[in-house]
Amino acid sequence: MPHQPLGGNAMPRFGGPATMMRLPAATSPAGLNAAFIGVPLDIGTSHRPGARFGPRQIRAESCLLRPYNMATGAAPFDTLQVADLGDVPINTFHLPKSVQIIEQHYRPIVDAGCIPLTLGGDHTIVLPILRAVAARHGPVALIHVDAHADVNEHMFGEPLAHGTPFRRAVEDGLLQGDKVWQIGLRGTGYAADDFDWPRAQGFHIVPAHEVWWRSLAPLMAEVRAAIGPDTPTYLSFDIDGIDPAYAGGTGTPEVGGLSVPQALEIVRGCRGLNLVGCDLVEVSPPYDPSGNTALLGANLLYEMLCVLPGVAYR
Repeated sequence: MPHQPLGGNAMPRFGGPATMMRLPAATSPAGLNAAFIGVPLDIGTSHRPGARFGPRQIRAESCLLRPYNMATGAAPFDTLQVADLGDVPINTFHLPKSVQIIEQHYRPIVDAGCIPLTLGGDHTIVLPILRAVAARHGPVALIHVDAHADVNEHMFGEPLAHGTPFRRAVEDGLLQGDKVWQIGLRGTGYAADDFDWPRAQGFHIVPAHEVWWRSLAPLMAEVRAAIGPDTPTYLSFDIDGIDPAYAGGTGTPEVGGLSVPQALEIVRGCRGLNLVGCDLVEVSPPYDPSGNTALLGANLLYEMLCVLPGVAYR
């Protein structure tokens, strides 16, 4: 029988294991279809810190989640074997070494056929994860939700930071450039040509202001048609893609962002794609006193689980 989250009538929601959705903890990906993994790293941030505490707080808020998706009919735990694989033991004093540690940690998970669902951590972590994923699947399509493009050549002369991962991913040949969507970009910039580089790689840029007051279901239909059902696809979701009115607990908030319903439409719109990995990054609990940002992050990770290949719908 597939693992089930511990229910609220079996154990009060404020008790039980401190795992994602109070799922069983596992030490190996063997036999798992998908797994939640924490990467408590924020030494790649450029402004407000605190994302190192993201995995723990997202797990804490996830105790409110139930196994069945009332909106979509998804029953992921009926057909997928899912567990919590704990946290990656990063080196909090050495970013390049941490990037190596993350890649080495993810390679056996991906090689076992287990789809990683990552709790960040700052956005630097997506680079080593993509390296591990591409080592098995080859270059991937990418759906990237964010206020920022994260394609800086460097930050303070450093090639590794939360603003550089997708520049490095292109350089490493990890992405299919014409199958990359960056959704929710906004804020002030340094020059009018800030988005020229990603567009030159073939990226599809969807600024937040172009989708204000709009459903994103039609956009996601276009994305699915362009990517196709067989292309290995990675979903990377920076919580700052959502407007700070809903998700203020993050390191680099930008006004005028996506709404929560739009965020749900993006994730739910990935159903039918060959998702090989997902992440939710940049939740910073010190700036989230109500816990609402972490709760939103937990819900989005659950929604990602619900659109993985093989999920049953009831």
